[in-house]
Amino acid sequence: MDWLTNLFWHDGKFLGIDRIVFWTTIGWLGNTIFFSRFLVQWYATEKKKRVVVPQAFWWLSLIGSLLLLLYAIFYDKHNVIIFAYAFTWIPYIRSLIIHRRHKQAHLNCASCGIKIPPESNFCPNCGLKLPVTS
Repeated sequence: MDWLTNLFWHDGKFLGIDRIVFWTTIGWLGNTIFFSRFLVQWYATEKKKRVVVPQAFWWLSLIGSLLLLLYAIFYDKHNVIIFAYAFTWIPYIRSLIIHRRHKQAHLNCASCGIKIPPESNFCPNCGLKLPVTS
């Protein structure tokens, strides 16, 4: 199994890339992805003129924080940074699960066929009154 490790890591380099450059790139990539979630959320909020947290926000949060956790564990090795990102994935994954369940709970309007949020009383497209569900 040593040959496999040597295939990727040789002379302190990953695929011929210096270890410092590799992990610095991972760290900056994580920071960039994590920061971009704010731009996505800001854009979605401005577009709808109300506070919106799109699904992309949670995906960017999850990917960015996991990359930063990898950077902290394998390169920085500072317990404060490791702890800062060790558990952030829990609310991000939970939010993605809630988003998926909510999307799956949408109903089709009997009149026009568009997807309607489960808590709606009327179809926003055609105005059809929806049956009360409990």
